[in-house]
Amino acid sequence: MTAQRGLLETLSKTPVIPVISLNSASDAIPLARALAAGGLSVIEVTLRTAAALDSIRAIAGEVEAVEVGAGTIIEPRQLEAAMRAGARFAVSPGYTTRLLDAAETSEIPLLSGVSSASEALGLIERNYQLAKFFPAESAGGVDFLASLASPLPQLKFCPTGGITRQSAPRYLELTNVLCVGGSWMAPRDLVSARDWASITVASRAAAALTSVRQRQGMSSKTALLT
Repeated sequence: MTAQRGLLETLSKTPVIPVISLNSASDAIPLARALAAGGLSVIEVTLRTAAALDSIRAIAGEVEAVEVGAGTIIEPRQLEAAMRAGARFAVSPGYTTRLLDAAETSEIPLLSGVSSASEALGLIERNYQLAKFFPAESAGGVDFLASLASPLPQLKFCPTGGITRQSAPRYLELTNVLCVGGSWMAPRDLVSARDWASITVASRAAAALTSVRQRQGMSSKTALLT
């Protein structure tokens, strides 16, 4: 599991990973602090905007309470760029052979995306034990992930894509789900308004979903560590 060293510990720190896209790096630090104040200590900044790497660099350098990752990794060169910016982990919507090959020698762990059983098998063949399930809601949602638990028990997931505050608990109740990714606690309108207080309130409610994950006994983490 060289390409995922330390990733289990990171994903186990929070039930919800905020997935954010920033158009201005000036918003990165106050947003990260607002999320952390609500109890969300792991966040993903997507590489979908020109401000993404600068935002990651700012958070990594100024907000010690947060582990920041880089999302939307689709090319090997982005792994190096993310690592140099200070990202602690990388997230991809899917994978290619080139990307997985690059991850094997990269110093930054990769959470690779899958949306089918065949793609999941491809990661298992590479000794991956953790995967992003994307786009979660449109690719089969809770029912699809539940159906993978028995045939593929060695792979645990962080579903992302279309997940809301209302649907998140259903995912977290699954034994093969470690956490979920979502953006509902930091929607664009609140970020644009710089309404950090409201973001903290929403983050606190998301962090409270830890109790849902605890009810399923954290058996997923135990299985991976043994």
